[in-house]
Amino acid sequence: MTGSPHLSDPSALPEDGPGDSGRVRWRRFALLTVPAVAVTAGLGIALAQGVLAASFAVSGQQFKVSASSLEGEGFAQYGSVDVNAREELIPVAVTAIREAKLHSLCQSVVTTLPVIGDISLNLTAGRKAPVEASNLFVDATQLSGDAVFSNIEIGRDASTLDKGPADAQGMQDLFGQQADTVRITDLQQTAWATNAGTFKLTGLGMDISKGKKECF
Repeated sequence: MTGSPHLSDPSALPEDGPGDSGRVRWRRFALLTVPAVAVTAGLGIALAQGVLAASFAVSGQQFKVSASSLEGEGFAQYGSVDVNAREELIPVAVTAIREAKLHSLCQSVVTTLPVIGDISLNLTAGRKAPVEASNLFVDATQLSGDAVFSNIEIGRDASTLDKGPADAQGMQDLFGQQADTVRITDLQQTAWATNAGTFKLTGLGMDISKGKKECF
């Protein structure tokens, strides 16, 4: 009938009224579902464009990494996101190095358990011979140290980075930087994830202790 509202046009439906308790409240339904759809769509776009950094769901805990020095060939850095088991997106800065050597490496994570309290897990390696890694990716939220770069390019489009590992590229139009080589002394960083093609830890040691014992 001419002038009759159509179900395909929710805007043509009357406002919710006191006698509408048995009807579908389209506008309220739309307001409730839009945020969930937006989050799902954002995650889908990120997956489709290869924006997600780590190739696995990250845990709910960050960990700390320190080294007396890091030497790398083929350095790239750009913004990206990790995803946890709840499919929540976590912004990170990805540092990617094609070949890296780390001296006096320390990695720590602290877990708080009911009744027991804080439990610390510490890994150490590379005190006599350096730790060696290829195609190293670190998804970090904090990094500090004294750094020296050779032939650095700052502000390059993240999708065009080509000095780091083959997959070390971010989204088009986003900020990126790269260099032929990098050396960082007194390295300290907090991260959600680390990926590497190979990771050789000479003199590996693991220690679990009660209380808070971190690399820095």
